[in-house]
Amino acid sequence: MSSDSRFGISIICFVGSVFSPYYYWAGRDDPENHVCINVALYGPHSNRWTMTERGRSALWRNAEHFAVGQSHMHWDGSELTLDLVERAVPHLTPVRGRIRLIPDQLTERPHTLAPKHYWWPHAPSARIEVDLDRPDLTWQGDGYLDQNWGDEPIEDGFSRWDWLRAEGMSGGAGAVLYAGERRNGAPFALGMRFPGDGSCEEIEVPPTRGLKPGFWGVGRSIPVATEAEPKILKTFEDSPFYMRSHVETEIGGEAVHAMHESLDLDRFSSRVVKLMLPFRMPRIR
Repeated sequence: MSSDSRFGISIICFVGSVFSPYYYWAGRDDPENHVCINVALYGPHSNRWTMTERGRSALWRNAEHFAVGQSHMHWDGSELTLDLVERAVPHLTPVRGRIRLIPDQLTERPHTLAPKHYWWPHAPSARIEVDLDRPDLTWQGDGYLDQNWGDEPIEDGFSRWDWLRAEGMSGGAGAVLYAGERRNGAPFALGMRFPGDGSCEEIEVPPTRGLKPGFWGVGRSIPVATEAEPKILKTFEDSPFYMRSHVETEIGGEAVHAMHESLDLDRFSSRVVKLMLPFRMPRIR
């Protein structure tokens, strides 16, 4: 979320689009033929969602550059610049402009969520500058950059998970908490605190507590101390298998505002959900 809490933006770049029904139907054997840039923009009169999948000919990348179609990003060693040229569904309204992310710190290593599944919080805190032409929108705020990848489909590794990211804790620290269930039925949890100097320190993840399900009935839970009373401030995404919300909760005895996500991979695996996804994820060859 930005420092002006009315606005927020999430951008995810996919190679081998993990939620793509087309990638699934193709046997998931050619990830570079299933690429996209997902943009979720939130704000008064400016909500947009883009997730247009493209094939191999639309992809270009090296260590400093990544491009899908006309959208492209560049890392110069100190900041990440993303120029967007996308269209939102369902009305094909343009989403165009530039986003700059300037890390406050960079971490040095990834973390294992499960065998064959990994997470790297590259910049656990950053500044973000958003300057869009369509819609006409400019703001600055707090940012975050991470990466997830795996050597098997995500639903083969997990049944579900909840993810929480907070910042603005004492000393300028931030934290990320994962909690969920692996496909073999074993629970998993990972908590990381980022003091602000590029280091990471593992912290205990408290037991989870249920939150109100969304419209589609997706269950969501939040790791929280027993005496705390978490609150859902706003729900941004409410889909048949995924939810994203702004919450007020407690981490390590500190009251924080945080972004919270719930992912139900049993629901995602269903045939009915896969048939629904092309309405939000069109493909251009």
